[in-house]
Amino acid sequence: MGITLVSEPISTRQLRDAGEELYGDMVKAVVDVEKEVMAVGGELHADEEALLIEQKSRQEDLWGINLYTEREFSEMVEFDSMINIRPRQNNRSRGVEDPIIQARIIRIVRSLVEEKSK
Repeated sequence: MGITLVSEPISTRQLRDAGEELYGDMVKAVVDVEKEVMAVGGELHADEEALLIEQKSRQEDLWGINLYTEREFSEMVEFDSMINIRPRQNNRSRGVEDPIIQARIIRIVRSLVEEKSK
């Protein structure tokens, strides 16, 4: 399917379709915490990061996550990506260590992904 830039809300079904071919119910995503958009559906977070940088995003604003489309929203976001390792920003792991940045990412994902109907 390729990488999709998400700037308007999409359904969990659309999100799942973006990554299903590669990872089943898991979709790789990169969130721009300043522009409040995300790229989804790439094989690697680095591919999505490259697309966003082409769209004039700044690398320091980009954070890689995984989204699990079959989980409830509170369990959907996983902070795990090689692109998150950036000692110059005091982030020395694949996770997102700053709770303020984590909260921003969750808020952005919540605004861009419509929750499943119960």
